[in-house]
Amino acid sequence: MRKTKGFTLIELMIVVAIIGIIAAIAYPSYVNSMRKGRRADGQAALTDAAQSLERCFTSYGRYNDTTDCAMAATLTASGLESQQKFYLVIAAAPNLSTTAYTLTATGQGVQTKDPDCSTMTLSSTGAKTPSGCWSN
Repeated sequence: MRKTKGFTLIELMIVVAIIGIIAAIAYPSYVNSMRKGRRADGQAALTDAAQSLERCFTSYGRYNDTTDCAMAATLTASGLESQQKFYLVIAAAPNLSTTAYTLTATGQGVQTKDPDCSTMTLSSTGAKTPSGCWSN
């Protein structure tokens, strides 16, 4: 009897099938995990912009002081890009008034494909929408 070395074609096909099944299960989970991780970039940008607007309100008595408050001017003109550039935060009129604001973070690049959180908002009352985007 002669011993052969190596793998048979069936053994290799089984290994390839197992790897394919594992990849089919793992890849969507990986993509979803990355998407959820990038949401923190938008949340941070919204929170930073809100804190700046609160400082403006404390200093100048209104949120929409575009003359003295650089953040108000930036948010109404071109918007503020998040640190990792996955979101653009804006406060287009009428969302920025003397006594209230609503900031909107809109997904850019790969975050435009986020089915749940491609757009997030934060208001001066502390309301955060959609609520599922803000829970961890």
